[in-house]
Amino acid sequence: MILALQILIDGFAISALYALGALGFTLIFGVSGVLNLAHGAVLVTSAMVAWYVGTNEAAGAIAGALAGIGAGVVTAFATYFIVVRPIQRSRAIPQVERELFVLTGTLLWGVMLQTALAYVFTTTPITVRELVHGTVSILGVPTPWNEVLIAAVSWAMLGLLWLLVNRTAAGRRLAAASINPRGLTLVGVELGQVHLLAWGIYGLLAGLAGVLLGGFLGTSSAYIPALTGTAFAIVVLGGLGRVSGTVLAAYVVGYLETLTAYLVSPSLRAVPALILLVLVLYFRPQGFMGRR
Repeated sequence: MILALQILIDGFAISALYALGALGFTLIFGVSGVLNLAHGAVLVTSAMVAWYVGTNEAAGAIAGALAGIGAGVVTAFATYFIVVRPIQRSRAIPQVERELFVLTGTLLWGVMLQTALAYVFTTTPITVRELVHGTVSILGVPTPWNEVLIAAVSWAMLGLLWLLVNRTAAGRRLAAASINPRGLTLVGVELGQVHLLAWGIYGLLAGLAGVLLGGFLGTSSAYIPALTGTAFAIVVLGGLGRVSGTVLAAYVVGYLETLTAYLVSPSLRAVPALILLVLVLYFRPQGFMGRR
């Protein structure tokens, strides 16, 4: 019974964190059609900066977290301005091939960031300083306060993003850009400004997710491919560009990984989710909540 409750609690926290990390990935694809394969590098960059600043006693854990989130935003904009936008605006690349070039460009950019992080910080795993300490009993299971904070912050950010998209003019422009970008430009909205907003939100979400992930599971430059793969799997399982599907898929993947880690082996935690991804791509390629 205690083990089942432990899996339930830990799975909820890691799933909420996965949802937060994958939501920015979904947002970018929905608004601008970009599958950012440097996503894992953005997460790890944020965590590494948070760890580096947070280990300085004069700065503290909160300053480290803020620095990590800022690093996520900077890295996201760097990805956009250095890789994505030049390809999208290039006249030398045919329109029909630009998505493939962007996909390749972000993949190579991610490899470059991984190499740079390995050089600066080595590949030794690190753990970001916890923002809160101590434990609390949940249904009789001792649970770190930091784990509770992770779940609460993740869901708070999901709620704020929902309010932004559904209750603000800027959010409605984001939604319109994902549905009919040409129609949006016809009514006088600058699509480039909408893309900038989307990448800014993405950087904020990815930066926060990276910091929280680094404090929960630890991180290393060697984790970048796995983190990108997990986010990609979640987005595909949920249905490309579908926010609600992303959240559902994050919980499916999160609990599958948690069950595998506790009942089989932590080294095999990613295997069931990958098997599920193959099955979904075969039998329902549009994902859980996608449309054909």
